[in-house]
Amino acid sequence: MSSAPDQPSVDLLLPQELVDKARQVIEANRAVGRRLAVAESCTGGLVGAALTEIPGSSDVFEASLVTYSNDAKMKLVGVSLDVLETFGSVSIANAWAMAQGALDRAGVDVAVAITGIAGPDGGSEKKPVGTVVFARAERDAPPDKIKAERREFGNLGRGGIRLQAALCALELLMPDAPMAAPPAP
Repeated sequence: MSSAPDQPSVDLLLPQELVDKARQVIEANRAVGRRLAVAESCTGGLVGAALTEIPGSSDVFEASLVTYSNDAKMKLVGVSLDVLETFGSVSIANAWAMAQGALDRAGVDVAVAITGIAGPDGGSEKKPVGTVVFARAERDAPPDKIKAERREFGNLGRGGIRLQAALCALELLMPDAPMAAPPAP
């Protein structure tokens, strides 16, 4: 179906920096033969959307599991009720379980999980708005080698927090990516 002459063509729906990072992720993982999945909570599918902006990404990117509610975290990626009740949805334990669940359920080589508080509400003194937790699990790595990290982006606004979280998640999908300092807002 072609667009009407008076309607402009839209090539990208997302910020250029997000698409550029997604392109790097797809190309680098294609070069080493790795398949990817993500389990997303506060980003609501933004990482998956960025990866699918890249033509041909389906030979690298397998799945984006949007697990926004706790019920979805339990059903889709197998997070236990005990983990959620004991540590909360924005925790290292939950991100760890989400990453391992995405890895197992999608049957990929590497999975990254993102969970956090994008705001404007929902923060607390211990977990303020802008708190995001990431985890990366890799196939055939022992469970204790799953990497997880909590980052504080500050109150950049809901869109700003989600963008920074997505950029960090994409960085973690790069081959041999360390858990490192967040990109500058």
